[in-house]
Amino acid sequence: MIVKKERIADIIPHRPPFVMIDNLIEVSESRFESDFFIDEDNILVRSGSMEESGLIENIAQTCAAGFGYLDREKEGEPRIGFIGAVSKLELFELPLAHSTIHTIVTPTHQLGNIFLVKGENYCNGRKLLECEIKIVVT
Repeated sequence: MIVKKERIADIIPHRPPFVMIDNLIEVSESRFESDFFIDEDNILVRSGSMEESGLIENIAQTCAAGFGYLDREKEGEPRIGFIGAVSKLELFELPLAHSTIHTIVTPTHQLGNIFLVKGENYCNGRKLLECEIKIVVT
């Protein structure tokens, strides 16, 4: 575990109630991994399941945490990023509240300050969602 829940706010700009990542498990230039326990009172839980938008936001925040961690290692301060586009989205299932999701983000391309990443969420070994996200970093 690289960054625990208690310190995640040091590397992402998000604040409660919109934090959708608990722990940053692994970081390298080519892969970021996180986990997140879904509370039933999470703002993106409806009818007992996390919404699709929550899974996408979890991927984006895993990106923010991974890039933030790398920035802090190199430059001292994490940069701010924004979702530029979401594409190639495929939803397999929605996770129930009281589940833990595991997220893997793979940066695939970079053009200046624009990154293309592939993101995948899993719960109990089953794929929940996969997509590509363009992230614009300031």
